[in-house]
Formats: sequence, C-alpha cells, structure tokens
Amino acid sequence: MNNFNELLKKYADIAINIGVNIQKDQILYINAPIESNEFVRALSKSAYDAGARDVMVNWNDDELALIRFLNAPDKAFKEFPQWKADGLAELAKDNAAFISITGNDPDIFKDVDPEKMATDTKTKLKALQEYRKYTMASKVAWCVIAAPSKAWAKKVIGIDDSEKAIEKLWDKIFKIVRVDREDPVEAWKEHTTNLENRVKYLNKENFKKLHFKSSITDLEVELPKGHIWAGGGEENDKDTYFVANIPTEEVFTMPHRTGVNGVVKNTKPFNYNGNLIDDFTLTFENGKVVDFKAEKGYDVLKKMLETDEGALRLGEVALVPHDSPISNLDTIFYNTLFDENASCHLALGKAYPTCIENGSDMETEELTEKGANDSLIHEDFMIGSADMNIIAEKQNGEKVQIFKDGNWSI
Repeated sequence: MNNFNELLKKYADIAINIGVNIQKDQILYINAPIESNEFVRALSKSAYDAGARDVMVNWNDDELALIRFLNAPDKAFKEFPQWKADGLAELAKDNAAFISITGNDPDIFKDVDPEKMATDTKTKLKALQEYRKYTMASKVAWCVIAAPSKAWAKKVIGIDDSEKAIEKLWDKIFKIVRVDREDPVEAWKEHTTNLENRVKYLNKENFKKLHFKSSITDLEVELPKGHIWAGGGEENDKDTYFVANIPTEEVFTMPHRTGVNGVVKNTKPFNYNGNLIDDFTLTFENGKVVDFKAEKGYDVLKKMLETDEGALRLGEVALVPHDSPISNLDTIFYNTLFDENASCHLALGKAYPTCIENGSDMETEELTEKGANDSLIHEDFMIGSADMNIIAEKQNGEKVQIFKDGNWSI
C-alpha cells in the first residue's frame, strides 16, 4: 500500500476531529494494544495539531495478558489497582477525551478458565464504575476505533502471511471508515447527518414496541416511556459533538428492562474477552433470559450471564440495515465494533442513560424505575439478517413495518 502513511494520517484525523473532537487544551487518553504503536503515534500528532494539552497512553498486550491468566494466582483476579481507577475517574472529571483501540486476537483466551476470566472482568468493571458513569452517560467525549493485529488480521483474512493479512485488513478498514474519500472528515459529517435523520423519525413516531421476526428469531421488545433514539454522534456535558464508534451505522435506544419476550438467535460470532461465542439462542420472559443454548462458548456465555442480575436483561436495541457498507463486504470481523455495525443487534447489560429523557441526571434507582437496565456489563451481539423484518407498534396500537427483508422500509 504505497500511500499507507497518508491514509493512516487521515484515519487519525477522523478519530481526533470527528471521533472525540478534541478541543484546545484538552487531555487525550488512549488505551491501545502495543501492536498499534504506529497508529497511536499518528493519533498523538493529530491530537497535538488540534490543540491537545497532553496525550497519555495506556499500553496493553494480548500475550502478556495470556501469561497472567495462565500463571497468576487466583487472588490476582480479585484485585484491581485503586490508583488506576481513581486516575481514570479524575481524568474524566477533568473533561479528558478517551480513545480505545480494538484489534485483539479473537481466540487468544480460548484455553483460559472461564471462571478466572469472569472474576477478572467483574473485578475490573466494579473498580471502574465511577469512570464508566462518565462514558456511559456521555459526560465526556469517547471513541472506540480499530487497528489490525497480526492474529486478528490472519483470522479475518484467512491467510497465514501476517504482512499480507494486515495490509488487506487495513484496506478493508480504510474503506469502511471512509478514509479513501477525497475529504474523509466531510464524508463523515454527511454520514452522521443521514443517521440523525433516522433518529429524528424514530423519536417523532415514539413507538412503544418493536417485533423482530426472521427464520430464527421471534422477539418483542417494549420501549420505555420517554425513550430516546440516538445515532451518528452526540454532545457531551461541554456541548462538544463526538462520535463514540468509528465506524458506526446504527441507530439505537434502550428497551424496557422487563418488556422483552421471545426467542433470539445470533447471526454473527460474538467475541467476548478473547473468546468466541457462536450459534447461541436466548429465550426471554418479562425481560429476563430464562433459557440459553450455545454450540460454541457455552461456558463463557454462562459466566457472562452470571455477572449480575442485569446481565440477564437487555440494555440496548440497535437497528442497522443489511445493505450497509460493512455488511456488503461479506466479511466476519470477529470484532464487535465492526460486526455490530453490519447487523441489527442487541446488548445484554447496562443501558445508556442518555437513551431516556433526562437520564444523564438520574441516579441508578430512578433509571431502573423508568425501565432502564443496570449491570456491570454492556455486551452487543448481532441478530440482523437478510430476512429480518421489524414491525413497530405506535402508542395507539397502529403497526408500521420499519424493516423489510433486512433493510429500512420507511
């Protein structure tokens, strides 16, 4: 790829100017795999060019994490450094912007004890609750973006040559995030405007229920009173417009925590903490998972559902047309950031407070009373397909088909 450095710079500019929309004198915190060092350098340069005060980087490494899981004593997974949790909370309080780079090996932890992984995840999420209040309620600007690792690239592309696999995956990513456009930043502004028009329609109609029906799914999802659809970008507490996911093709809201009934089956593999869960079915009654099956990753799914009571309920419902840029590549990315933006999806766990009127100002108890789910986790899984139909029910009982054969019909 002869123009790789130029494209990487444009990608970084999108993340900085569209993703977190860095402001003058603002701190940027980047959570990054060590294999993404070249991209992190580009992000840092772009951030300073945009006026950032400082750029802080927290490096992580799949192989090092695997060594820890296979060798550390059990007590290590029940502890999380308080100074790390306090530091992130303080940065959020100081209105820092946060970028997380994804690109992990989808199979790295396949041989790790699910119990040990579940304990470690729960410990970390509990420790970071104060920090996560800022991101989940969009009080700060944050963005999740991707950079290929060797293992991820080989898994997606299906070849053993690491260099060629990474080059081919970069090519896919650059197309998906519109880096190949003449003016990528302007292309993103146009794209987010289109998503916002969908949002305006859904908020205007104020539907009370969605019925998802395909050859493998039959699920009714009630929406709480005062729910808000979102998509594209949003404003944080400082009125800074940001886009939390790059790429993004979805519009989403919260379901009522007790209003989900029926059966749903995944349509793409679900990567959870370095483990793949696939061919799974969830059965809901009054909002709660009462039965589940999985051909692959059953124990991992079981442990995730046991995280807390809220892990058995939905916190997000998102609509993505089957005829969309990522879906049309006909590629399974084994990465939620990409796969969720190629498919309608649901999320088990915590709801975004921003998806209900005045939710950002509510405490957990009040949000729960309004129908919002609370949990330590928020995990998206994909349910969209070419035969997915969605019937929306208005407050007066009138029904409108908003998706037909996988795509918008309004």
